Formats: sequence, structure tokens, C-alpha cells
Amino acid sequence: MTARLAWPDQAADEAIARITIDGTITTNADRQKMFEDLIEDDSVKAVIVAINSPGGTTAGGEELYESLRRLAAVKPTVSVINELGASAAYMTAIATDRIFARRLSIVGSIGVLYQHVNAGKLLDTIGIDLDKVASGPLKAEPDFDEPLAGAPRQSLSELVEDSFVWFVDIVAERRGLARPAALALADGRIVTGRVALENNLIDELGGEFEALKWLQSEKGIDPDLKAFDAWPLPEEGFNWLGAILGGSARAALGLPSEGPVVLDGLVSLWQFEPTR
Repeated sequence: MTARLAWPDQAADEAIARITIDGTITTNADRQKMFEDLIEDDSVKAVIVAINSPGGTTAGGEELYESLRRLAAVKPTVSVINELGASAAYMTAIATDRIFARRLSIVGSIGVLYQHVNAGKLLDTIGIDLDKVASGPLKAEPDFDEPLAGAPRQSLSELVEDSFVWFVDIVAERRGLARPAALALADGRIVTGRVALENNLIDELGGEFEALKWLQSEKGIDPDLKAFDAWPLPEEGFNWLGAILGGSARAALGLPSEGPVVLDGLVSLWQFEPTR
């Protein structure tokens, strides 16, 4: 193991890392490398995951979940849901050893969706006709000038169901719930932190202060250790848009924390409107 890596914000020889998951979740190679660095760095004694996100792509949520499970195998991990921890962001939270949320945080939205817009009537009105040549009957289906029906709908339903089954299974496993109980909570609903606690979706009410106290009392972390920001990495140059519209505000609007992201396809997300 490496004694200590060069974390820009780490002031002391030993510390607690803070990973902030803010805005729409997608896969990220740089974030993956950060996880591997944390795993190897023995100067990092514990990790706090600060969450404020409506979710994102199913692949992005899976990537975060698997990375955090690897990290939790070697270091204590705790997540704090601030304003919002829904869908793929809740998938992220359950990967840690313990989940904290505010009483009025928004939690849940366990589920998967595929959205389709049928613009057929609009295209008929303006006189546009679409045609295509495809290698198979389901290639590039559904067309956005037709309703989602028949074989394309069945194919996408199977796609959604496969992802949904995995999501429910890991909720049941990580939260110690019988699968029927997890399934009953996986109808897409969102709940407050208080209701989430009653239904065993989280462990305690509180924020980072309470999470640090838990690390100290339950994991033996030195109370003198300070937290540093391991993610996101410091931005180079002046990001005027980020300065005007901060990550928390962007997350509340369902916008990504690092520029616009269009999510076409399978997502685990609460109340997202794509930005184009």
C-alpha cells in the first residue's frame, strides 16, 4: 500500500476523504481512478460520501455502487444524503457501511425507466416522413414518429425489468430486507428521511457531523482527523457557469454538475428533464 498519495486538499498525514456525488450520475473514468487511489492510500482512514443527486444512468449508478463496495472492503465508509438521494444516488448510498439523511431529505425512487417520445403527430403536421433501412426488426427501435408498442415495447420492458431486478436485489441485500419488503418499497416512490428511517432505507437521521461521530465511536477513527475533498477533482481555470449555478442548485434542477448531459436510454433517475 502507498503511504500517502498527493491529494490536493489533504493537509495532514492521516485524514478522512470526502467524495461528493452532486448532480446527474454517469460513468466517469477519472472518478474510477480516484476510487482505486483511495483504496491503495493508507493515509486515508475512512471515507464520507456526500450525496445530493436525483440519480442518473443505470450504468453510472452500478459503477459507483461497485466502486464503493470495493472501497468499503478495506476502509470504513459512510454516506450522507443531503437534499436528495434518489434512484441511482440511493443505489450509491446503500454501497456504504451506514447511511445518514436529514429528516426532510428526499430519499428513494427505487426503480428504472426508459422514456420514449412519440412525435408522430407533430411530424405529420409539418409534413416530415421518416424512413430507414435496418439490419433487424428491433434495430434503432422505437422510432420517435411511432408509439411504443409491440415487439419494441416488449424488448425494452425486458431491458428495464432486468435492471430493476438487480436494483431490488441489492437493496434487499444491503438493507437487510426480505425481498418482498424491498419490492414493496420499489414502486418509484420518494420519501422523507424520517419515513426512510422507519422503513430501514437509511440508518440514522443527521448530516456529516453525525457521520463523523459514528466513524469515531463505531470504527475507531481518531476524532482529530480532518476531512478533505477527494472528489470532484479541483477544476482548472475559471468556470463562470459553475460559479453562478452551483452544484446543489444544479442537482435540485436535475442538471449535471459538470456541464449538460443528455440521458438517452436506460436511467435510474427521479424527475429529470434532459437538457439539449
